[in-house]
Amino acid sequence: MKENHNNFGSQEKDILFSRSIKAGKRLYYVDVKQSSRGDMYLAITESKKIVSGDPDMPQFNFEKHKIFIYPEDFEKFTTSLADAIKYIYDNQGPVEQRPEEPRNDIHLDEMEF
Repeated sequence: MKENHNNFGSQEKDILFSRSIKAGKRLYYVDVKQSSRGDMYLAITESKKIVSGDPDMPQFNFEKHKIFIYPEDFEKFTTSLADAIKYIYDNQGPVEQRPEEPRNDIHLDEMEF
């Protein structure tokens, strides 16, 4: 995971704290943002690189999905997330225990965001 602390001169001035998680073809951002009223909230973004067009001249687009979680919902959200993860581990086991599937990764260091 990459951790960023953004201050003045950041690309998005409302991001106070950011972590990025590289996961195969996806990149997740977990950001702490601040509203114009000064209230902080959590923004989670999934960015997925989409390759289309001719293989010799591919076109790259990024599909992004965002969710916003506000402080009054943090406890409910984290409890539900922990419950869902526990359910998966109890019924399927941690990822390390499953056989690894072949991956066709895109090298993120070649991507522009």
